[in-house]
Amino acid sequence: MFVIIQNRFKISACVVVASMMLLAACDDEKEKEAGGPPIKVGAPIYKELTEWDEFTGRFRASNRVEVRARVSGYLAELHFKDGEKVKQGDLLFTIDQRPYQIDLQSAQSAYVRGQKDYDRAKKLQQSSAGTMQLLDQRQQEMNAAKSALDRARLNLEFTQVISPIDGRVSRHLVDVGNLVSGEDNGATLLTTVVATDPIDFYFEASEQEMLKYIRLDRAGSRESSRTARRKMLVKLQDEKEFVHEGVIDFVDNEVDPDTGTLQGRATFDNEDGLLLPGVFGRGRMAGSGRYEATLVPDEVVGTNQTQKIVYVVNKDNMIEPRNVVLGPLHDGALRIIREGLSRDDRVVMAGIMMVRPGMKVTPVPVDEKK
Repeated sequence: MFVIIQNRFKISACVVVASMMLLAACDDEKEKEAGGPPIKVGAPIYKELTEWDEFTGRFRASNRVEVRARVSGYLAELHFKDGEKVKQGDLLFTIDQRPYQIDLQSAQSAYVRGQKDYDRAKKLQQSSAGTMQLLDQRQQEMNAAKSALDRARLNLEFTQVISPIDGRVSRHLVDVGNLVSGEDNGATLLTTVVATDPIDFYFEASEQEMLKYIRLDRAGSRESSRTARRKMLVKLQDEKEFVHEGVIDFVDNEVDPDTGTLQGRATFDNEDGLLLPGVFGRGRMAGSGRYEATLVPDEVVGTNQTQKIVYVVNKDNMIEPRNVVLGPLHDGALRIIREGLSRDDRVVMAGIMMVRPGMKVTPVPVDEKK
């Protein structure tokens, strides 16, 4: 009885195996008749566009002034709140004026005496009672007294430290009651004022990029940023899009030999004050003239050792790797192909991990992106 059951089990197993082999053979036959597994293919995309080059940089104040004491004395008054906006001419600090008021009064008295001495000498010379030499001496004394008076007035004026520009003032660096120096060498730094509307964005271009721009300019494809009002777009670290638009207004006159880069500057309106000096940004500007580019989805680009490849289906419906030269991404998803593809190529658009060179496939066209 046991033997009969065992034999029946063996027969059933054989039937199952035979059925599976028959199904596999049928599948192979169908695939053979169809020419291979189905693979989605499409033609390269051709589109007129402008390439964008990206740079990193930082914002800097369009004008930054260190406010220093111009006369020596004790700091008497502070006239601003740290960090507030100020206008050109606003009073920021007052240095003790009393010594300079005394110097001014003394200089005024000396000048009045000098004028009187000169007038007397002039009358004497006109009446032949005085010499020309005496008149010249009195004139020199009067002129010296006038210079001393002007200097005293200027020093008294310098006791009131004003903002030299419109902008935002930093914190005060010296407290009231401290002695400050107005000497030319070592004048005390009191605060800084920065102008941030407009604000500048400084970035560095590599030597390779610089040479590319020069050759494009000479070829008439892209005018130099030195002469064209070229647009630059910037995004901050918490932004996904390049939403800030400025204009390049400066390109340096030499390449830095230490870094091999050339500095550029773009200026941005900053009425809302969002852009602050020192803030990091990523900028981009047109890196080419407008031209018709060849593009494919970036995900279909593969790598073969050091070569970038795109799989295409040849006229015999077999997979063929094609070496390509890549350009930058366009719109975040399409890759510019500089060399290696033609309009008639059928590019593998999906399943590139499942194909291999020489593999027979059935190409299935996909809708082309316009």
